[in-house]
Amino acid sequence: MAARLLYTGQVIVDLVMGVSALPAAGQDVLASSAAFEVGGGFNVMAAAARNGLSTCYLGRHGVGRFGDMARQAMQAEGIECRLAPSGGGDTGLCVALTDASAERSFVTHVGAEGVLQAEDLQQETATATDWVMVSGYSLLHAGKAAALLAWLQQGGAAGALVFDPGPLACNPDIPGAEQLLERLAIWSSNREEALQFTATDSLEQALQRLTARLPENALVILRDGPRGCWLARGDWRLQVPGFAVEAVDTNGAGDAHIGVFLASLAAGLPEPTAAAHANAAAAIAVTRHGPATCPSAGELEAFVAKQAMG
Repeated sequence: MAARLLYTGQVIVDLVMGVSALPAAGQDVLASSAAFEVGGGFNVMAAAARNGLSTCYLGRHGVGRFGDMARQAMQAEGIECRLAPSGGGDTGLCVALTDASAERSFVTHVGAEGVLQAEDLQQETATATDWVMVSGYSLLHAGKAAALLAWLQQGGAAGALVFDPGPLACNPDIPGAEQLLERLAIWSSNREEALQFTATDSLEQALQRLTARLPENALVILRDGPRGCWLARGDWRLQVPGFAVEAVDTNGAGDAHIGVFLASLAAGLPEPTAAAHANAAAAIAVTRHGPATCPSAGELEAFVAKQAMG
């Protein structure tokens, strides 16, 4: 059976605005650009789907303008949306501000995607070839976490579990975190998130604590900006170099990274090669404005080939 990505996080709509700098409290700034874009978990799924991995969204989506946008975007990328629209509310909205340094700041309002009930996933069963991805944001939603964790122990139990804590869930004491970590296949985060989660101040210490806490064969992927990423399993470490590009927007780069990494593994590539492709995807993504800026498989192959030629 072909591999699938079963994504259990949240698809939302981003109001993306470019600013020279964030305003101080009580102040105002003018944005150089503004656009509505589907984002959140959509970024990961679009990256995976564009690179050949069959992808399903297992989260809720609302009734309204933003829910319509989310469904249209998923349909356009060939992402299968497994649940019917949820009545009583719209999909959530995130204001994403990107400053002159290409760093982004978020303010999010949670909508229909922040709720999940046991019956939503009772017909869903993961197979041993599936990747089941969990976002740390899901653990923060009181109306979703319990149902999701229960499903992971039942219908999702056969899949290989992938966890991206995100910036708000970098706390090992969050309810449900231990339950996830004890059966994790892949941890994916950036350097800052790993340092915060492990309460350390060096990358090597973070890798040591993560690999010690995860199952023996679990893989840690730690993104390190333009320096690329680190792979770690047990005592094994490998730094996979990044690519020098001029970043204009880092929004969605980490999502492009893990989406392409999983798609590359599903295509049979070894982990170091998959990580190099993921680094390339992230490098391309930061040269583009918007959240779901991951390249297609063709664009990615052309970039990697060009870099190899020097």
